[in-house]
Amino acid sequence: MKVIMTGGGTAGHVNPALSIAGIIKKYEPDSEIEFIGTEKGLENRLVPRSGYKMHKIEVMGLSRSLSPKNIKAAILAYTSYQKCRKILEEVNPDVVIGTGGYVSWPVVRAAASMGIPCALHEANAVPGFAVKMLRNKANVVFVNFEETGNILGSKKAQVIHTGMPINSMFRTLDRKQAREKLGIGGKYKYAILSFGGSLGAQRLNEAIVGFMDSYVSKHPEVCHIHSAGARGYEETMKAFKVRGLDKYENCKVVEYIYDMPEQMLASDVVICRSGASTLAELAAIGKPSVLVPSPNVTNNQQYKNAKLLVDKNAALMVTDDEMTPEILEKNVSELFSNEGMLEKMSANVRRFAVDDGDEIIYKKIKELSGR
Repeated sequence: MKVIMTGGGTAGHVNPALSIAGIIKKYEPDSEIEFIGTEKGLENRLVPRSGYKMHKIEVMGLSRSLSPKNIKAAILAYTSYQKCRKILEEVNPDVVIGTGGYVSWPVVRAAASMGIPCALHEANAVPGFAVKMLRNKANVVFVNFEETGNILGSKKAQVIHTGMPINSMFRTLDRKQAREKLGIGGKYKYAILSFGGSLGAQRLNEAIVGFMDSYVSKHPEVCHIHSAGARGYEETMKAFKVRGLDKYENCKVVEYIYDMPEQMLASDVVICRSGASTLAELAAIGKPSVLVPSPNVTNNQQYKNAKLLVDKNAALMVTDDEMTPEILEKNVSELFSNEGMLEKMSANVRRFAVDDGDEIIYKKIKELSGR
């Protein structure tokens, strides 16, 4: 099977594309998969690193306000469309798959105009601009959240709830095995994991250090590991040491967590942003969480993602501007003092998972390819 993948700009678009490529390779190792992306997007780094060929086009998103940049965007929309047609003629794929971001638009549009079957994947609760614009060009739209299908309302595409493709490591261990692997098996009653993304989040870092000082350091039965991110690590560690938290064995700050599946599985509560991939991981393992949506995401997507879980009693939420050590302590202590609440939240978030999503995605793509 020959496949063209597209989706870029941010990790939220690139990683699902790479995950779907991985699913196809898992079921059909001899598949030929290539990507179309941009020079400036994150795909330019991540795709080659994953071993896939990438064709580059120049395209940019439209500004929400009146701007001279929109003139250039309009010109690139035409030229990128023409270049995509040439790439598709050369590669001659059986199917084209887009995961959002403005780079998806010319690729999927060109493929549809050439009669090539197309699939889309929407990770967020509220569809992004590209997916909304392309929904009637595609044959199928895979959605992470079931509620997203009601918003899309495509007249052409079949909408299928598949959840989000995630790292297979999340399915290989359970909480007990993960805790033993990390050496915290019988040492602590509760474990907390917190992070704000690979680059970090200043307000979250500050609140977590304060929370460790006021709560975790006074509860030796609780251990807490926090990833401060590349940009915030040095400053966070300075504040961590000023408060004397480096003396406490149950408090730990790192720059980046490389063994995320094990750390997340070992935890009892996760404090984190509410990107689509993170929520899919929490759902897959039934992990209670305190979600802190990033305020710096287009269309407030993280808040909308988090609210879906909160409305189903599947998570707690604290907005970025409300977040303080006191608020975090209130939420975490409430969860730890109420075992029934933890169990109920775990069961509720599990309902957002689609355990056979990978298989559904592969079978539908195989069907579209006609092979």
